[in-house]
Amino acid sequence: MTSFDRLGRFVVRRAWWVVGAWVAILLVALPFAPQVPGQLSAGGFILDDLESARAKTLLETELGAPPSALVIVFSSPALEAGTPAFEAAASEAIRDVSTAPHVARVVSHLLAPRQISADRHTAYDIVFLDLPPDESPEALPILRERLRQPPGLEVELAGGPAFYGDVQTVSEADLQRSEIISLPLAALALLLVFGSVVAAGVPLVVGGSAVVVALAAIFVVASLTPMSIFVLNLATLLGLGLGVDYSLLLTSRFREELARRPDGPDRVAAAVQTTVATAGRAVFFSGLTVLLGLLGLVLLEFMILRSVGIAGAIVVGLAVASALTLLPAVLTIIGTRIDRLAIRRVAPRPGTDGQWARLARWVMRRPVIVLVPTLTVILVLGSPFLHVRFNAPDSSILPPSVPSRVAFDRLRAEFGEGEFAPIVLAIRAGGPATAPDNLAALFDYSRRLAADPRVTRVESLVDIDPRLTLEQYRLLYGDPNGPPDRYALTTLSATTRGDLTAFTLYTPFGPNREEGKALVAALRDPAGGLAPPAGASVLVGGGAADVADVVARVRADFPRTALFIVISTYLVLFILLRSVILPAKALVMNTLSIVASFGAMVWIFQDGNLSALLGFQPVGFVETTQPVILFCVLFGLSMDYEVFILTRTKEIWDRTHDNAEAVARGLERSGRIVTSAALVVVVVAGSFAFADIVLIKALGVGMAIAIALDATVVRALLVPATMRLLGRWNWWLPARLERFMADRLPAPEADVEAATR
Repeated sequence: MTSFDRLGRFVVRRAWWVVGAWVAILLVALPFAPQVPGQLSAGGFILDDLESARAKTLLETELGAPPSALVIVFSSPALEAGTPAFEAAASEAIRDVSTAPHVARVVSHLLAPRQISADRHTAYDIVFLDLPPDESPEALPILRERLRQPPGLEVELAGGPAFYGDVQTVSEADLQRSEIISLPLAALALLLVFGSVVAAGVPLVVGGSAVVVALAAIFVVASLTPMSIFVLNLATLLGLGLGVDYSLLLTSRFREELARRPDGPDRVAAAVQTTVATAGRAVFFSGLTVLLGLLGLVLLEFMILRSVGIAGAIVVGLAVASALTLLPAVLTIIGTRIDRLAIRRVAPRPGTDGQWARLARWVMRRPVIVLVPTLTVILVLGSPFLHVRFNAPDSSILPPSVPSRVAFDRLRAEFGEGEFAPIVLAIRAGGPATAPDNLAALFDYSRRLAADPRVTRVESLVDIDPRLTLEQYRLLYGDPNGPPDRYALTTLSATTRGDLTAFTLYTPFGPNREEGKALVAALRDPAGGLAPPAGASVLVGGGAADVADVVARVRADFPRTALFIVISTYLVLFILLRSVILPAKALVMNTLSIVASFGAMVWIFQDGNLSALLGFQPVGFVETTQPVILFCVLFGLSMDYEVFILTRTKEIWDRTHDNAEAVARGLERSGRIVTSAALVVVVVAGSFAFADIVLIKALGVGMAIAIALDATVVRALLVPATMRLLGRWNWWLPARLERFMADRLPAPEADVEAATR
């Protein structure tokens, strides 16, 4: 007797106890699930060991540079900065800000003329915080309370903390909107598939239970380790989609088993037991492939990726657990009442001549004619990915109406995008930075940097006033009592300590512009014209450096993650299917739908096609972590359907050893279920197309496209065509390996099914 057979017997005998245990778990989870958003943060796109992060940390620890900053924007169509009316209103607006918790200092526009726009109708103050970027939104509630809105002056918040805070707020709204859209549509899809309210309701109840418990578990984990706010949407999508998928597969198999058994006292129990031993086994291995894909994200160091992997693993584990325990218990209790409240008759069709079998046979009669054009279409769909541009998220991922985006757009229009993403150099001189020789080297270095056409200005201890000569700087900093000039003294204390000094380079470019990243590369080139002085070392940080470092690290680490997913998934499928060839073919089929999804993501969200229909402004790039998340999630989800089809196909093969018949009958028994399951996931993922955050919208649309293609074009056309071309090679397994597996690994599907008859 196999473990799945034993599990089925256990659940049947203790059905009420199993349901009671799940009810108790739900009651414990319910208070915690709604609190998840408060435990999540909007950051996670940087690593401490990146050069840009090391530069930032060095300046914070040795120079006391604040870790984060908020921008308060003042604007008025009538008043001008510098006039008594404007300054009185601005002073009133921020009167209580400087004493708010976590405020380190405030740099007023009155002390920095560059913080006033050319037309003088806009100005900004910088509020430095003592909180790291990911925690900086914690300061917002009190700051917003203390910030006033005086008549005649509009006061807005911009900068990292405001951006992160709005990302969190909009993400929660996106989740609520997607639930309102997806749940009714998923229920309608299940009602059409099963034809009865009871049969359609069971998967929703089981899937919903898994989501609630998973959110509570994520709450606990997030209280122990940082987790990204983007987990919220993806966890709900995966939990509901997979929970319903697995429940749909098991419920369909249960109805099929009921239909083929005569009436009797053991009819329901035997049907449930067989369902768990066969479809339950497929669900377990299917969930394992999804789990492996998500665990690949845990191998990556970025918090956003790691937290998505952890949360996804929790969701998948609970979806499988609920499908293998709660669902069989519910089916045991409901029994033959599964078809109550029918709206139409949908009888199980275990025959061999349905529409899916006819389609499979049609494809297998002309495999090459079907394979070549279908493969061509998929590769064409994926071709836009060849010109992908990777970048980090900025305010452009938020809708134009969100407050921090409105403020940032105003600043960008008045001051230029480069003003708020400078490149920062942490320079170690060969001794005290104010020593005469080091001042000379730094003076020369600053002039070389300023001469680069990509640099608009340099701020440093040797750039206080362009009229000062090197000798005057030597005299200024050579005074044993410190610089007599107040501005020079302030600049020196803010930029220099011992042998460490900071240069700030301003450019016309935002952090995601290629020109800015090219400048970062030039600054890091030891043989280039922008190399630091001899004997000095430099760490390059700031906006463009952050983006360049993140993109480079993700690109370097992803192959290792992909290799782990591919190898581990192959081994799982090898154990399940007992074939050397089929797992490799399944991996190729999976990759095709993912490639098409990647191409569609670039074509839509980078190039801007369909932006009016989907309601977003094109960002001109693909966020670096998106393809990684999509690959890991989609690899598992797509493999779900491959497992569903191939396990049914293998049942027929083990009994008949007729490849064409196994493919046709396997697709007939699973095609409708796979399509229905994919429809539910497409509905749930597609509901995120209505999200306001572009990253969430892109993930939802990308997943919906990939799953739709995978469950239709790939599974209905490419799978039968390739199975026909490979013939008996599909099932090839060396005899010695077959004997080894027979002695040590679980029985194949046909043996399991026979054992439960």
